[in-house]
Amino acid sequence: MTSSLSTKKTGKKPPTWLRIFLPMLLILLWFAGAGIGGPYFGKVSEVSSNDQTLYLPESADASRVQQLIGEFNDSDAVPAVVVLVGDDQLSGEKIKQLNDAFTQVLGINGVSEQASPLIPSEDGRALEAFVPIDSSADISDVVDEINAMLSESVPDGVQSYVTGPAGFAADLGEAFSGIDGLLLMVALAAVFVILIVVYRSFLLPIAVLSTSLFALTVALLTVWWLAKWDILLLSGQTQGILFILVIGAATDYSLLYVARYREELRVHRDKWVATLNALKASVEPIVASGSTVIAGLLCLLFSDLKSNSTLGPVAAIGIVFAMLAALTLLPAILFAFGRVAFWPKRPKYEPEVVAQEDGMPSSGVWAKVGALVQKYPRRIWVGTLIVLMLGVVAVPQLKADGVAQSELVLGTSAARDGQDALGEHFPGGSGSPVYVVADQGDVSQVMEVLEGNEFLEGGEASTSVVDGQVLVQATLTVAQDSEAAQEAVRGLRADLAEQAIDAQVGGVTATAIDTNDASTHDRNLIIPVVLIVILLILMALLRSIVAPVLLILSTVVSFGTAMGVSALVFNHLFDFPGADPAVPLFGFVFLVALGIDYNIFLATRIREESKAYGTREGIIRGLVATGGVITSAGLVLAATFAALSVIPILFLAQLAFIVAFGVLLDTFLVRAFLVPALFYDIGKKIWWPSKLGSQDN
Repeated sequence: MTSSLSTKKTGKKPPTWLRIFLPMLLILLWFAGAGIGGPYFGKVSEVSSNDQTLYLPESADASRVQQLIGEFNDSDAVPAVVVLVGDDQLSGEKIKQLNDAFTQVLGINGVSEQASPLIPSEDGRALEAFVPIDSSADISDVVDEINAMLSESVPDGVQSYVTGPAGFAADLGEAFSGIDGLLLMVALAAVFVILIVVYRSFLLPIAVLSTSLFALTVALLTVWWLAKWDILLLSGQTQGILFILVIGAATDYSLLYVARYREELRVHRDKWVATLNALKASVEPIVASGSTVIAGLLCLLFSDLKSNSTLGPVAAIGIVFAMLAALTLLPAILFAFGRVAFWPKRPKYEPEVVAQEDGMPSSGVWAKVGALVQKYPRRIWVGTLIVLMLGVVAVPQLKADGVAQSELVLGTSAARDGQDALGEHFPGGSGSPVYVVADQGDVSQVMEVLEGNEFLEGGEASTSVVDGQVLVQATLTVAQDSEAAQEAVRGLRADLAEQAIDAQVGGVTATAIDTNDASTHDRNLIIPVVLIVILLILMALLRSIVAPVLLILSTVVSFGTAMGVSALVFNHLFDFPGADPAVPLFGFVFLVALGIDYNIFLATRIREESKAYGTREGIIRGLVATGGVITSAGLVLAATFAALSVIPILFLAQLAFIVAFGVLLDTFLVRAFLVPALFYDIGKKIWWPSKLGSQDN
């Protein structure tokens, strides 16, 4: 019989005041933290930014140019492009009306005085103006006000648009606006429904959700102040992932503790003893799982791209509070309620029945799965592996080399519509110029290089000179986020380098190029590092080499299957335009770090059972004992990540599908069939070189 099911009591019972005071103190401390942190859900925008340039490495050309632009222009305003398009050629009267309407726009608070006048198109059907928006203003609010004012004041037969960097920033801001409300509600509702179905109880889901929500609130409070003090960078993307990760992880860890607590209540009448035993049994797998996730996330610190490197510590802080809440707040709540928490299916005090079962239920789905694994181990793991490899074959179809800025927001996009209108009547890159910072003596050579680039026109040098350098800007003839624009900027950089001109190229297109390049570099570096770190953790946890290697390989295969299936779904079902290079990286980090959680839950229980019953018997007992809780945890984590899809951002929608599908693969195939069948087939050698590998089976 396993130590966790032992009915023997040891030690002196603590005094009543401690049994009451300690749980209440823990609950009050978490309530206080949640009370302080709650209001910060509506204040994240105060300390976050979605400006891509801020997340580039400082050594990147686009980043260095962005730092200098303000010195040349004495402004760090974000440019918007106002586009006014008539159904027919604009008459003189309409142009006058449009000028009057545009004059009203210039009076909006946050619009810079340096706005250009309205410029007519060659076909006479459209007007455009460049409207800088002060970076200190709320860009989304200013763009919304410009749109509203133009809609009211332009004459009939004219469509108005606001596009350019400010327009797209406003679209992103609007898309991320649902994080504090819609995302949180959908995620919590999904988890609540799953818990109700799993436990058929009302109080227990509330206790578990309270644990997850309190962990998130205190984590957000911590992250908010670290961002306020400029220790961390926050974006809407990072915020969304933090919310989902904490809710999912805290719920998973809570489910593991609940399962152990339920076991202990069946063999201990005293809920204090049951609580202590459940904690002792839960601490190792929860801390090991959480530490594995944290280690994987902190590997992102090696990233060049700050949007990747800053996610690591932000998410790691969330996992820390998820573990703390599951090991302190939830045990205190369940201790306070005792068996009532499971109402109406309260666990009975029945040590005789447990002794008769010997900790191994003889009926139920997982008992049948265990019997199947025991009977056909090799057929099962080989067959499962073949099925998984069929998905891996499609991995090369994943198009993860970047997407246009106009495709980042799913569904309708006012800025995208404006860019399409702009491209019909003006050079596509209007309002998003290419910037070149060069030595004052090289300006004429820079102009010659610009003239030789078929996608650039209108080279113009600034009259300002800063430290012997001059800013030159040119207009792209194609949309700034198109492949042709990227080709133009890469060609410009190559031509400047070929002529030995010391210059940096920046702007919206250059920022996108440098972001994709840095993201690709991070992906190729971080994935091997994460694998090595997690492998070492598993070796230390399981005191083995063989078992950790097999667990890592199984998780990698599962990740490959998830990416291959995702490629097919993205290309042929959702018709996505492509993916950011960071999508495979984030998918890998979350799937390997979180997917390995279920293998840790399973492997630690197998090791515990193997000590008493031998390896092969321990594998089946571990599988049956953890089947229900891991399946519930997998469903919860998949549901929480799937909730990310309610935010209309391409990156988050893709990450939601990859992680949700990958977690379900880990839950129902890898952990249920592949790993236990493979372990059973190999037998005690999985523990090599530990002493457990030499015991009789």
